[in-house]
Amino acid sequence: MKIRHICMVAVLMALAAVAHGEEKNHNFAVARNLETFSAIYKSLDMMYVDTLDADETVGYGINAMLHSLDPYTEYYPASDMKNLKQMLTGKYAGIGALIKKDLRTGQVVIDELYEGMPAAEAGLRKGDVILAVDDTSMVDKEVAYVSSHLRGEPGTTFLLKIKRVQGGSNASLVQGGSKAKGETLKIKITRKAIQLPSVPYYGMVNDSVGYVVLTQFTEDCSRDVRRALIDMRSKGMKGLVFDLRGNGGGALQEAIKITGMFVPKGTTLVTTKGKLKRSNKVYVTEQEPLDTVMPIVVLVNESSASASEITAGSLQDLDRAVIMGTRTYGKGLVQQTVDLPHDGSLKLTVSKYYIPSGRCIQAVNYKHTGGGYREHIPDSLTREFKTRKGRTVRDGGGIMPDIEVKPDTMTNLTMYLFRGALDSTEVVHYYVTDYVNRHERIAPVEDFHITESDYADFKRRVVESGFKYDRETSKVYKRLVEMAKFEGYYDDAKGEFDALEKKLQHNLERELDNNREMITHMLEQEIVTAYYYQRGKIAHMLKADTQVKRAVEEIGKLIIEK
Repeated sequence: MKIRHICMVAVLMALAAVAHGEEKNHNFAVARNLETFSAIYKSLDMMYVDTLDADETVGYGINAMLHSLDPYTEYYPASDMKNLKQMLTGKYAGIGALIKKDLRTGQVVIDELYEGMPAAEAGLRKGDVILAVDDTSMVDKEVAYVSSHLRGEPGTTFLLKIKRVQGGSNASLVQGGSKAKGETLKIKITRKAIQLPSVPYYGMVNDSVGYVVLTQFTEDCSRDVRRALIDMRSKGMKGLVFDLRGNGGGALQEAIKITGMFVPKGTTLVTTKGKLKRSNKVYVTEQEPLDTVMPIVVLVNESSASASEITAGSLQDLDRAVIMGTRTYGKGLVQQTVDLPHDGSLKLTVSKYYIPSGRCIQAVNYKHTGGGYREHIPDSLTREFKTRKGRTVRDGGGIMPDIEVKPDTMTNLTMYLFRGALDSTEVVHYYVTDYVNRHERIAPVEDFHITESDYADFKRRVVESGFKYDRETSKVYKRLVEMAKFEGYYDDAKGEFDALEKKLQHNLERELDNNREMITHMLEQEIVTAYYYQRGKIAHMLKADTQVKRAVEEIGKLIIEK
């Protein structure tokens, strides 16, 4: 026994020596490379033929170094700290409006307003052309330039000069020309702190099912979710559809608070593990829940990430909710901000998080050798874990929904009209702008519909605008003809090919009629947003949202079972 003890001590001492040697070599390598980097820059600064911009050159080097790690580790110099603060808090100071460049006129215009914010309160409208901020011209300027002038310190006032295109100037709007008739207005606006709404909409879908959408996990968003739940519960809510689709995440603590509304106090939700001991933490719910038995369906998609996955994954692991939709993004990494000299900041990945079943849902491994590369974890290499009730879940690839429901897809024509290249969506922008300027108000969201003549007017504008889009059937047909000629079948089937080509002839008016239902819905949504803001937009989307309808059906079943 004594000899064995001596051997074990010797082995441990040898391992410690190796570890000490490796640490010493690592520290030497760090010091050597930092010294080399400093020497290179000093030589460049002293001898390079042109004078170097230190911020630009060194900043490029820093960003190149971080690029070899993961996309979440980022450097923010003092000049970018406002962007970091906005990302973390969802707050900025400005007028509360989205702006865009009108590609046909080259001018920056108002695109969407936030409810209750300075732009909306000042009476700005979708389509207003921004001409000047105080004495500074905004004509022919880029969006970033105009945005920088609209933002500023809360409480500061400026004079905004705009051009409002007059309603009914159809020809000018269709062509998008700069000669469109309108009036020039000067409006005094006072900037205020803008917080993007984390809960832009909630409400009862029917007598027993409530719906709440959370767009981001910003500071105090849990307070907004709690307020919505309490309000809907007072209206008879017995089941909840919690929409996290498109929510890219945010504050981990807010995810803990929100999940804690549905599970018992003291429940362990997240464990983080990193290189440093201080990065290892256990997050437990600290408040009494609102409801631990009400049926819940959480909607997710491929853009649900980070804090959204913590919330959805924890509720799934604890068998507290049904997860519905499509597989989530797969971000299982935790970031922390570190203050740097000269008022800069570094946001860096310090740990991975693990949800109640013990799994980490990180979908990509980031290798830090040879310049860095991504390695997506294949499904075959993911591991099995068990939920509280023994159901099988897997790690390494985001959150797989309990019930997969794919969203409705747009037709090709509709996609080009509303989501295509910017120049192809301008005809919609002009139509909606003109509609808003011709109608002081519209019916409530649930009752609003465009008329037969409205759609006929829109169809005419699309045709007259010269709108074009790539028709997939034409592409497939051409490839089919090429392959038939290559394989020697074309001559024998030429008659059939000619007949097929004739049937596939492009007819924009006919295609606008064939796609009328979907285009009408999308047009109504754009118009509703101009009058009722984000809450109106979401309320209108719910009318035709297949995933929400399926979630409501599932909630109904769970309520009956309960």
